[in-house]
Amino acid sequence: MRLLAKPMGYLLMWLYEFIGNYGISLIIVTLVVKLCLYPLYAKQIISSAKMSKLNPKIREIQQKYAKDQMLMNEKLQELYEREGVKMSAGCLPMIVQMFIIMALFGLLRNPMLYFTGDNADMMLFAIHEPFLWIKDLAQPDKWILPIAAGIATYISFTMNQKNSLNGANNPSMNQMNVMNKLMQYIFPITILLMARSYPAGLAIYWFFSQVIQIFYNIRFNQLRKKLNEEDAPKGKKKSKARA
Repeated sequence: MRLLAKPMGYLLMWLYEFIGNYGISLIIVTLVVKLCLYPLYAKQIISSAKMSKLNPKIREIQQKYAKDQMLMNEKLQELYEREGVKMSAGCLPMIVQMFIIMALFGLLRNPMLYFTGDNADMMLFAIHEPFLWIKDLAQPDKWILPIAAGIATYISFTMNQKNSLNGANNPSMNQMNVMNKLMQYIFPITILLMARSYPAGLAIYWFFSQVIQIFYNIRFNQLRKKLNEEDAPKGKKKSKARA
């Protein structure tokens, strides 16, 4: 966590020195973090598109080796490796983002551990600055920001799961669909409750992170459609063009 919190502390301190507003500095840090994560999200989309294309082959293997679970898993793994599909690609962006959240939480909770240099004392006052209706960014905002973060999380999560599981018809994906349906409501509620107890600065990061993710999902949905069109048989492409 320190490995992430330290450079984020430097970036946040440099932005504050330049801008003079702690809330806006946090929003810019959020934008920088999301831009850095963009390649991971793009990789996730490409991986899920490949997985959708593999559904017929996956079903064939599952039917052929239904009585031998171990051999079926080996054949599926061989298929994933041959086609360049990595199962971990789907959850990697979320894991990375959770580490960033933990680092930012540590930074905002114990700023003097990560703000160093001649202007470090300045940041002790900066983290307590007001921003919009929030009187102190180091203290929780009880309702407005948590509700906004929860709604943004619900929209982002719903869009992401709809895109990721689009076209998936194998049993393992159906089980994942059920889990994601539950998480679609549990996750935003969890974020709302956490935002009511964590520093408002952290809730600002999460809210704007999810707003950016919504635009990412719109862009990635276009990318997925393009990949599906490129993989479609020529006959289907011609029929679509005539339509």
